Amino acid sequence: MNHDIRLFGAIAVRPAVLAVISRFETDTGLTVAANWELNPTIKKQIEAGESFDLVITNPNLVQDLIASGKVQAGSQLGFGRIAMGMAAKAGSRPLDIGSVEAFEHALKSAGSIAYASEGTSGAYFCSLLERLGIADEVKPKLVAVPGGLTAPAVGRGEAELGVVPVTSILAAAPEVMLVGQFPAELQSYVDFAIGISADPADAAKHLSEFLMSTAVDDILAARGVERGKKRA
Repeated sequence: MNHDIRLFGAIAVRPAVLAVISRFETDTGLTVAANWELNPTIKKQIEAGESFDLVITNPNLVQDLIASGKVQAGSQLGFGRIAMGMAAKAGSRPLDIGSVEAFEHALKSAGSIAYASEGTSGAYFCSLLERLGIADEVKPKLVAVPGGLTAPAVGRGEAELGVVPVTSILAAAPEVMLVGQFPAELQSYVDFAIGISADPADAAKHLSEFLMSTAVDDILAARGVERGKKRA
């Protein structure tokens, strides 16, 4: 089957974007072939020659791809941001992580904690443990999960808790539940931007406009992607 648009996107936005792609295909009659990878992998593969029409990844990586001539200058748009959250197996007892103290207590009390061994969220979490001064106590409990599969690992019982972008937690339901977002003082949003290939299919701009439209804001929000009031 020939696809009209080749989308290369971050695993963290996959659940939300897939929820609106089917609507785009129905409305336009166009088809989208999507390839999902961790953010650093996206950059490496595109720079190595992977063909694509549209990319959704971290804004700094889109900038890097513009600098290397892989993405059109001026095509970058702020897609949205995703909060960091904590996951537990569905049916687990309620856990308070609403304050810094409660968050620290939950981490110290857990038998094991899954985190993404690659990518943006795992790096932030490890740096946060150092910042809080609890790294020595918590790091022996960490379970490194590759390939953006942190939330499903919690669902399978491979770790008591998981720390990962909320989109991944919501997508892993009903086996996994969202304990809550990181407390405000510790929250780090993972930002995502859209970029159009330097050699795109004709319909690439059409998909970019659709993904940026207010018509899909509610669908994206229900799956954990927060939009800014301004589209920039």
